[in-house]
Amino acid sequence: MKSIRVALAALALGASTIAIGAPPTGPEPRFTGSDLFSLTVAADPQISPDGRWIAYVRRSNDIMTDRARSSIWLIDTASGEQRPLITGSGNHFSPRWSPDGKRLAYASTSEGGSPQLYVRWMDSGQSARITGLPDSPQGINWSPDGKRIAYLMNVPDEGTKLGSAPPKPEGAEWAKPLEVIDKVTYRTDGGGYVKPGFDHIFIVDALGGAPRQLTFGAYHDGNPEWSADGRAILFSAVRKDDWEMIANDSEIYRLDIDSGAVATLTDRRGPDNAPTVSPDGRLIAYVGFDDHKKGFEQADLYVMNADGSGSRRIAPGLDRGIDQLDWAADGRSIIAAYEEDGSVVVSRIGLDGRVTPITRDVGGGSLDRPYAGGGFSLARNGAIAFTVDSVTRPADVVISSGGKTRQLTRLNDLVLSGKSLAQVRTLDVKAPDGSRVPSWILLPPGYQEGTRVPVILEIHGGPYASYGPHFSTDYQLYAAAGYAVLYTNPRGSTGYGQAFADGIEKTYPDSNTADLLAAVDAAVSSGIGDPDNLFVTGGSGGGILTAWLIGKTDRFKAAASQKPVINWTSMALTSDGIQFFGPYWMGGLPWENYQSYWARSPLSLMANVKTPTLVVVGAEDYRTPVSESEQLYSALKLKGVPTMLVKVPNASHGGIAARPSQSAAKAAAIIAWFDKYRTSKAAAQTAERTGN
Repeated sequence: MKSIRVALAALALGASTIAIGAPPTGPEPRFTGSDLFSLTVAADPQISPDGRWIAYVRRSNDIMTDRARSSIWLIDTASGEQRPLITGSGNHFSPRWSPDGKRLAYASTSEGGSPQLYVRWMDSGQSARITGLPDSPQGINWSPDGKRIAYLMNVPDEGTKLGSAPPKPEGAEWAKPLEVIDKVTYRTDGGGYVKPGFDHIFIVDALGGAPRQLTFGAYHDGNPEWSADGRAILFSAVRKDDWEMIANDSEIYRLDIDSGAVATLTDRRGPDNAPTVSPDGRLIAYVGFDDHKKGFEQADLYVMNADGSGSRRIAPGLDRGIDQLDWAADGRSIIAAYEEDGSVVVSRIGLDGRVTPITRDVGGGSLDRPYAGGGFSLARNGAIAFTVDSVTRPADVVISSGGKTRQLTRLNDLVLSGKSLAQVRTLDVKAPDGSRVPSWILLPPGYQEGTRVPVILEIHGGPYASYGPHFSTDYQLYAAAGYAVLYTNPRGSTGYGQAFADGIEKTYPDSNTADLLAAVDAAVSSGIGDPDNLFVTGGSGGGILTAWLIGKTDRFKAAASQKPVINWTSMALTSDGIQFFGPYWMGGLPWENYQSYWARSPLSLMANVKTPTLVVVGAEDYRTPVSESEQLYSALKLKGVPTMLVKVPNASHGGIAARPSQSAAKAAAIIAWFDKYRTSKAAAQTAERTGN
């Protein structure tokens, strides 16, 4: 309870100074934590095959349940008119059009319990539940003739038994039975401790009825993709004897529906994923790379024949990692999305390797921080639906057709039009070696040119990810409190090519130090940043770098390290990716390479730390486990450095900002911590006059 009290106290400290109970005298022009409940976000836009309609998921926050809720809305692409399609109790998501565009499959919790698969007939407006599943269906995919739907679902397993308890007397109340764990990955972030079972592919009649399981065995299979003739399903998986210890070696498989036979189509050492069949069925596009045991490698685009022969890389000069792909209707090109310069680009990639950008403005990957993200869908006529956002607006739906782009929704214009929001500037930053460090600075509302203001350096996670000029609730809250927010894409960030990502290979986090401090120098030299009021925070990879920087410099007045790694040895053995982090990030296991583990751990720098540091973590974080934050907190206490530990109850690593109240409280706690060490201009002037 102590940790939540800290967060709630911080929320109070970061709130308005109006007396409790006093009625407001007018609208609040600043962005506040309460505004998180007023935001609406567009996601997963799915354009109908004929391009006439777009079904999309509309997410908003329910202030009574403190949770996000999702509904499905429909847009007429000609008129721009939109209306609710699937609403009411529960959450409704994953809309997918039938090949003829007359029906829409989707998942819903409208009847309580696990999400179920539904189909809606668009002409009559009637919906029918197609399944009664024990777990949520994933990867919903219509057959080419529209008669069946394939999906992925977890199939429970009894798990390993080891001995047994004595017979239990009738009516006795005994302790829970022992939990026997023998899996390599026995808990996952956001999923908790893994229940025994495996992900397998099913198909069900689009009119309902009993589903049929198609894949079996002690493997986790990937999302299904139909062959053009509907007689087979393609999927990606690691179906090898030592699959549990394999981090990057999935293959693409072809499953014959009638016989159940599974054939392997790829065989290289490296991951092959996302098989996508060409309209005529002759070719399969997919993504993958040759595994060199690096911390990160871009997913390249490949095409092979339907039988797995003739594999070749497409557009090798692109030097970007492909995140999403689909075939153009004529089968001569592939529409692909990839990160570039802090945003997502959608391009047409010809089979001859020619790359033609369609839009560079896709956005909307997250809400609390400005990560690059978003997605698209493609109609037969070439029209593309995607999401777009800006620094002052969360994601909306846009259509691109015939070379013209139209924004179809403006979901937050009304609620945010009365707010004075922070604006962004691009900052020119050069690292000491002359390399460019892509950077932005968000200015407090009403910023007056030539005025120096406190600056928060906010560092992205990953570290293989990227920020850009996108909406961020955290940043708007920081700016409303009077801080400029400096954010960068230092080396290791994605969207700038493999060489840029390799800039931190086996040297992270120290290899980011110069880039980040160069950005701080640029913020000060620009005349915006107050050199006496510099602060630093970040989550995950950003939390690691926050802990690292305070061991390298005393420039920051205060820090807030969120969900960090402080000790690479303990992280590599307790995270939910033990197959990956040691071999790929650290270059070996702890007992093989302990000197490197220690040299790259922020814990090794604790003797240098003087900066007051807040430590923040989700109480159910299994990616950078809670014990990492607790080690940092304990080390700071032992050093006598001012610190507090804030735990977000029931929150995972990826879900630390999922509940709106906790997201607002977390930001307010950080603001309150920084305010505690922030030197006001008046105080500084007084100190200067008195000589103190």
